Amino acid sequence: MGKPKKRTSPRATGARRSHLVLKLARQVNARSPIKAKTTKREMGKGAKV
Repeated sequence: MGKPKKRTSPRATGARRSHLVLKLARQVNARSPIKAKTTKREMGKGAKV
């Protein structure tokens, strides 16, 4: 899964990549039988990813 590029401006909330990656991972998980890793809380303790 491709990752979005980080903004070149100073680091602000919008410049962080993680929330964009999470959004993409959730879109993948909605459609795909192979699950992309999101957060520990969402995936569960014994998640194999």
